[in-house]
Amino acid sequence: MILKPEHLEIQRVARGFTTREIVPYARHWETAGSVPSQVLRALGGLGFMGLCVTPEWGGAGADFVSYVVAVEEIAAGDCGLCNMLCVNNSPNCAALQEHGTAAQKERFLRPLATGEQTSAFLLTEAGAGSDAAAITTRAVRRGDRFVLDGSKYFVTAGRSAAVALIVAVTDPGAGKRGISCFLTPTNVPGYRVVREEQKLGQRAADTCQIALEGLEIPAEYLLGAPGQGYQIALAYLEQGRIGVAAQALGVARAAFDAALTYAQQRQTFGKSLMEHQAINFKLADMATALEAARQLTWHAAALKDARRPCLKEASMAKLAASEIAERVCSAAIQIHGGYGYLADFPVEKYYRDARVLSIYEGTNEIQRLVIGRALAADTNRG
Repeated sequence: MILKPEHLEIQRVARGFTTREIVPYARHWETAGSVPSQVLRALGGLGFMGLCVTPEWGGAGADFVSYVVAVEEIAAGDCGLCNMLCVNNSPNCAALQEHGTAAQKERFLRPLATGEQTSAFLLTEAGAGSDAAAITTRAVRRGDRFVLDGSKYFVTAGRSAAVALIVAVTDPGAGKRGISCFLTPTNVPGYRVVREEQKLGQRAADTCQIALEGLEIPAEYLLGAPGQGYQIALAYLEQGRIGVAAQALGVARAAFDAALTYAQQRQTFGKSLMEHQAINFKLADMATALEAARQLTWHAAALKDARRPCLKEASMAKLAASEIAERVCSAAIQIHGGYGYLADFPVEKYYRDARVLSIYEGTNEIQRLVIGRALAADTNRG
């Protein structure tokens, strides 16, 4: 796939912002465990917090290929920050645009799409990770309000977000059809950050355990119809997985660029590392794998823009890109030798940031399951 001029322009703007406003500060944000709100607002001002949201509601109105191109560039600067951006775009802005009322869009979508506020998605629970249907958080209707009780885990931006999209059970006897989605500000009684997790990587983004303790939500903040929550939560898996693939591309490309630069500059035995065939071949393998993952990701995004089914292709892109990212980042450390293991060089951070990409948005074991089922279905249809 060859990018169109509008995609190249998105790439240019995203790369320029990342070079100026993210790369010089990423280490400091990692140490601080947070990203300054003005950085997220600046990304929103460029359209990146609501790239596919229509201009009517403050978004850029771009296509999905533009989104993955931008995500790769921003993830190359800091993957934790990029993950916050991705959650805000999808599922949150995407779900609001498709299922929200006009009042909900004005109250929640517009500030999220413009970057004035950021959001979190509360789905995962201690016993319900990849199995979203097993959630136990309850939402009980009491007059014109719902009262939510439960616990959510691994919530990206759970502390820093101003808005939360919460998945909860409204009808325990209805199985998947008894799950609903709710919107809420996070600065309200009943929304409590239990703990902020200490992580291997992506430390600039806060990841939290959230307790919902008698959280009262106005009935008009129900997103979609009652019982539509499971459908809404799963509807954005395709684009979420493609987004993770794009994150993986960004981290892997940053690691590759660092390794290439080092190999060109480092001298051993009278010549650059690049001139040693062992290193030259390693870099060739890294570049080839990276480009293959990029084309898989762009293809899945193009299918999404064409409104064609792409669950299998999204899983393939996420599976391949995340595993390639880990290999490329590991190889980048190897090329740096002992220096690659030190925090003085960026490749150790890239490796730590990349490790979780094969876990969130559906583990790679789940991706293989999805792909295998699709292959079986294709065989049966044939």
